[in-house]
Amino acid sequence: MDTAAYLRSHIRTVPDWPAPGVQFRDITPLLQDPKVFRVLIDAFVHRYMDRALRPDVVAGLDARGFIIGSVVAYELGVGFVPIRKKGKLPFTTVEETYELEYGSATVELHTDAVRPGDRVLLIDDLIATGGTMMAGKKLLEKLGATVMEGAAIVTLPELGGEQRLREAGLPLFTLVSFAGH
Repeated sequence: MDTAAYLRSHIRTVPDWPAPGVQFRDITPLLQDPKVFRVLIDAFVHRYMDRALRPDVVAGLDARGFIIGSVVAYELGVGFVPIRKKGKLPFTTVEETYELEYGSATVELHTDAVRPGDRVLLIDDLIATGGTMMAGKKLLEKLGATVMEGAAIVTLPELGGEQRLREAGLPLFTLVSFAGH
């Protein structure tokens, strides 16, 4: 079975959402079907079970990175830490602001979420411009962790995020690539 093609066939494209001309890649069908969800999770778990790629902790980006990242962490037997939108975490945090096409956003991480030297897998559902994943990488590095790899279900290479992240020294693993926005 071609895993990428199988997963791609279960990603819904919603035209003109949230704005005209945008082709929104909706991953919810991947989550709704238990067989497809298992194939998705197994694709990540099998990669990171390899001793050389095994993280100490998985960090998931708000919000769909929580769904994938927490299950992957559970299957690997490692901890999970959420990187949340500003104002959602109750304890002392570090924050990172990044630019979006339409403004800026800020994400936060608890100051005790990782330890210096931890090897972290940073996971999200999709890489578009790369801003969210780059902010997550910077947060984890502020606390002394090493982001060993960034992972996502989907990449949209035409938006340049994958290239920006690689140029910043972040190895990436993605399962499905879509041309266009």
